[in-house]
Amino acid sequence: MATVQECIQKYKTAPFDARFPNTNQTRNCYQNYLDFYRCQKALSSTGKDVALCNWFHKVYESICPMSWVNRWDEQREAGTFAGKI
Repeated sequence: MATVQECIQKYKTAPFDARFPNTNQTRNCYQNYLDFYRCQKALSSTGKDVALCNWFHKVYESICPMSWVNRWDEQREAGTFAGKI
């Protein structure tokens, strides 16, 4: 059986997620963006390796328009991002 790190390295595009069965993947994009930063925050606060969070990063990078990601990053840095991380 493959390890999590091996799965992340072999990752090509977002797999099917039953939480988001529709063609419109906007919510899937946003949720994976939030999950990435929540994962990093949770693991880094406990001193654990944040490499496992890369899965969420690869998913949102493959399905989110980069203009959205850039805007969200700017909002996070400015402290105006609406999501709860």
